[in-house]
Amino acid sequence: MITVADLRIQFGKRILFQDVNMKFTAGNCYGVIGANGAGKSTFLKAISGEIDATAGSISMGPGERLSVLSQDHFAYDQDTVLDAVMKGHAPLWNLRQEKDALYAKPDFSEKDGMKAAELEEKFADMDGWNAESDAATLLSNLGIKEEFHATLMKDMSGKQKVRVLLAQALFGNPDNLLLDEPTNDLDLETVVWLESYLANYENTVLVVSHDRHFLDAISTHTIDIDFGKIQLFGGNYSFWYHSSQLALRQQLAQNKKAEEKKKELQEFISRFSANVAKSKQTTSRKKMIEKLSIEDIKPSSRKYPGILFYPEREVGDKILDVRGLKASIDGEVLFKDVSFTSQKGEKTVFLSRDPRAMTALFKILNGDAKPESGTFQWGQTITTAYLPLENSEFFNSELSLFDWLCQFTTDTSEQYIRGYLGKMLFSGEEIYKKVNVLSGGEKMRCMIAKMMLISANVLMLDTPTNHLDLESIQAFNNNLTKYPGNVFLASHDHEFIQSTCNRIIELTPKGTIDKLMEYDEYISDEKIQELREQMYTGK
Repeated sequence: MITVADLRIQFGKRILFQDVNMKFTAGNCYGVIGANGAGKSTFLKAISGEIDATAGSISMGPGERLSVLSQDHFAYDQDTVLDAVMKGHAPLWNLRQEKDALYAKPDFSEKDGMKAAELEEKFADMDGWNAESDAATLLSNLGIKEEFHATLMKDMSGKQKVRVLLAQALFGNPDNLLLDEPTNDLDLETVVWLESYLANYENTVLVVSHDRHFLDAISTHTIDIDFGKIQLFGGNYSFWYHSSQLALRQQLAQNKKAEEKKKELQEFISRFSANVAKSKQTTSRKKMIEKLSIEDIKPSSRKYPGILFYPEREVGDKILDVRGLKASIDGEVLFKDVSFTSQKGEKTVFLSRDPRAMTALFKILNGDAKPESGTFQWGQTITTAYLPLENSEFFNSELSLFDWLCQFTTDTSEQYIRGYLGKMLFSGEEIYKKVNVLSGGEKMRCMIAKMMLISANVLMLDTPTNHLDLESIQAFNNNLTKYPGNVFLASHDHEFIQSTCNRIIELTPKGTIDKLMEYDEYISDEKIQELREQMYTGK
C-alpha cells in the first residue's frame, strides 16, 4: 500500500501538481496517463524517493518493499545478468552476501556458527533457496535465454538490458511496484506474458505506459495527470477515454435534459461492464467494474491532434505486386521468398521476431534500398506516403517549423501551412521554433503533417506510435480505422494492429505466413503458432 498526502511538486515557479491525496492498495494496478511533460515519470520518481517532494508526504505499509524499474542501463555493467536480477531484492541479496562472507572466514568460530544459523533461518523465510531459479525463470519468460544468464551486463545489448532490468523490478514479488514504460523494446509475445503476469499480481502496481492494450489488460484504475491536477478514476484506459469523450459530448449538448444524460451514462457503464466481463484479461481480482458510477465519468481537458488522411484519388485494381523479395544484414537473412498481391481495402500489418525485417521491407518498397533478389511493382493509380522508423535526417537543419513544412508543398501560404501545423497542435509563435530542437514526439507530429500534405491513397507506417503520447496515438488510430485507402503497417502496439488491420504477413528467415484475419485471432490460433515456431526455429 502507498499513501500520498498533500503532495506538491514544483520546479522553480512552475507547479507540476499539488494537493495530491491518494491511497494505492494491494490487488490493484494503477495506469498513469497524461500528456508528454505532464509529470507522469516525475510522479513515480517522487513515490520512489528518487526526487524530493516540494511538500507533502509519501508512505508505505510497515515492512513493505518497493521495487522500481531502473532507467540506468549502465548501473549493473560489472554484474552477471543473473546477479543483476537478484539485486532487485536488496534485503535478500545483502543477506546472502553476509551469509557467504561468514562461511568464507578462515577462522570460523562457534559464535559465527550461531550467527550463520540465524542468517540461514532468515534466508529460508525469504525463500532464498529458490531465488536463483526464480530469477532464471523470470529472465527466460522475458526472452533472455539461459545461455546469457552468466554474461556480464556490459556485454548485453541495450534491448537485452531493458529486459534484464524489468526482471530485476519484478523479482521477489515486491509489495509495491513502479514501472515506467515497461513495454519499451519488448516484442509483442513478451508483452502478452507481462500483461498476464501483472493482471494476476496480488500487490500494488503503478504503471506509466503509452500502450493502450497493455493498460487495458492490467489496470483496475486510471490516474490522470492533467493541467496541474492528479485524479483517480475507477476503470482502465478504454473506460476513461470513452467515458471522458461521452461526458464531453454531453457537456456540449446544452439542450439535453439531466435525466437523459444520466440514462445515457448509465447505459454506457452497463455496456462497458458487459464487455469487460467477456474480456480475456478479466481476472478474479478485477472487481472495479462493479464499483463504477456516474461520478467516475468526467470530461477531459485533453487536446487531440487532428490526424486526418484523405486520399486525393481512389486506388485502382492494381495496388502492389511483390515477387520473391529477399533481404539480409551482414549475411543474416531477415526474410526471403516474400510474395504477395495487395487488394483494395486491405490494411496489412507486417510482423517479425526481428524488427529490422519490417524496416528493411519498407525501405525497399519506398525505393530507399534494393532487395538481394525479387521484384515489386506499384499500380499506376497509387501514391504513397511513408513514415520511416528513423526520421532524424529530416531535421538536421536550422529551418523553422513553418519553413520546414513548406518544403513539401507548392502552397506555402501562411494560412495553409498554419492549418496543418495547427492540426498537429503547433500554434502561435511555436511554428517558428527551429526543427533541430524538437522533441521526439514533436518530430513525429511534423512527419505526420508532411504525410497529410501528400493526400496519398497508400500509407506505409513503420512503427508509427514511437514517441507519440496517448492522445496522438488515439487520434492516429481513430483515423486509420476510417481511412479508405490501403495501409502497410509495422507496430508493437496491440490495439493499433487489432483495430486497424485485416491482413497479417509475417516475415521469417524461411518464408512468410500470410493470413486474412484479425490480429487477436492470429495470435490465439494454435496451428498458426506451431507454424510460426517452425518458420523461425525449424522445429
